[in-house]
Amino acid sequence: MQATRNLVLVLGDQLSKESSAFDGFDRQKDRVWMAENAYESTYVWSHKARLVLFFSAMRHFKDDLLKNKYRVAYHALQADGRRDSGHDFTTLLAISLREYKPEKIIVLQPGDWRVQDTLQRCAQEFNTPLEIRNDRDFYCDTDAFAEWAQDRNRWVLEDFYREMRRQHGILMHNSEPEGGQWNLDADNREAFGKNGPGTIPERPAFPPDTLTQAVIDMVETRFSDHPGSLTSFNLPVTQDQAAQALEHFITYCLADFGRWQDAIWQGQHLLYHSQLAASLNLHLLTPRQCVHAAEAAYESGVAPLNSVEGFVRQILGWREFVRGVYWQTMPGYQDKNALQARLPVPDFFWHGETDMACVADAMQGLIQHAYAHHIVRLMVLGLFALVAGVNPRQFHDWHMAMYTDAIDWVSLPNALGMSQFGDGGLLATKPYCASGNYINKMSNHCSGCRYNYRKAHGEDACPFTTLYWDFLDRNSQRLSKNHRMNFQMKNLEKKHQDAATMQAIRHQATVLKQALQNKERF
Repeated sequence: MQATRNLVLVLGDQLSKESSAFDGFDRQKDRVWMAENAYESTYVWSHKARLVLFFSAMRHFKDDLLKNKYRVAYHALQADGRRDSGHDFTTLLAISLREYKPEKIIVLQPGDWRVQDTLQRCAQEFNTPLEIRNDRDFYCDTDAFAEWAQDRNRWVLEDFYREMRRQHGILMHNSEPEGGQWNLDADNREAFGKNGPGTIPERPAFPPDTLTQAVIDMVETRFSDHPGSLTSFNLPVTQDQAAQALEHFITYCLADFGRWQDAIWQGQHLLYHSQLAASLNLHLLTPRQCVHAAEAAYESGVAPLNSVEGFVRQILGWREFVRGVYWQTMPGYQDKNALQARLPVPDFFWHGETDMACVADAMQGLIQHAYAHHIVRLMVLGLFALVAGVNPRQFHDWHMAMYTDAIDWVSLPNALGMSQFGDGGLLATKPYCASGNYINKMSNHCSGCRYNYRKAHGEDACPFTTLYWDFLDRNSQRLSKNHRMNFQMKNLEKKHQDAATMQAIRHQATVLKQALQNKERF
């Protein structure tokens, strides 16, 4: 066997030949290593579409490498599992280290602290140098974020975002923000109204090719008990397909994205949202591709500034910010639970069988697409988990399982921190808590629901509204110290003036939480 100088590890979310892991790659001396493994597929109960996306994209990338004369060691899962090389990442890598005896292991910085720790321990065990290279796909590397974060009392997204805009000259006019404002979020909060969203642009479809169909067959056989559906799987699995999806979004959806990015509508699970996060997080797209395309759309008059700025802020601002927070705070961040929430993830978060119209519709979209846009995530599913008191680490594990775009670095801060306030306010300065009235305002769900969003107790009381008041009540001591919660805490004080009402709310909340623990439908 020809000697291996460098064993270049390509993880499932690092599918780009432009990766710094390939800098200096010698196709005669070096070898690429990739592995599907059962543990990474099951340590969270992954949605079938998530598994197909990762494995199909990996296999397409492997084929592209082979076509370009790279030497590749690839471990593929088999339908029956009996011919697998090993169950977990460490076992598979150990086999290859014994076989190839590389002088060095090279890997792009992983998107998961756990995986990075595993690699470091494995390399140490085999006494093989491990070089972890910076991921230049991101605008801000982890060292640069650490420098920005040092000596700051608070890490504020808006401060970071403005610095990124200045540093990279994005949507800038000389030294000032384009249009004279840094943040146009106030223009991006409209609801559709009673007439609904109208005709939504049809999404480009990427029907499974032979390779993807083989992956679908394997997943349906081997992971048949996992959640989700594959009947309409049509996600981009290559860089070319991801570029087509980006072009379609910029051309047909971006103009209306900003105005209605917070709106929800029954049966419309994609609306004007880009659904590009999975492609970004697998490195099928780069952030610069997306940001530059959006800027060009503004400059050419295809999309207004509020839509373009809102889209850019999600990528250049929030996406970069949460990655920086993740690497600055791990591994301790994953166990934070500031509100001491203890409930398990609701059983209907896996199958969607509930009488709450908004949750049922959100879950229908999630089961079908392994995707939900940010308001559905934050202010329907995330909101319910928050006010019910679901353990934030378990909520993150569920989020990792159910979404195609969930990688640990982005899921943990968003799910545990932003959504569930598990970090006590590091990411979100207040809990994103609301009653059913918010969902009524931003959607058409409540008109067809058996629950009354206005009512906090009684047979037809909305569980969101009941649990909202219970959430404020049981966390009042903590939340009263947060000035951004003053209005809500004053409303709670008014509720307390009617002792019978509060007692009825507390009783109904207790019944609901017991039903969650007992996996009862409501």
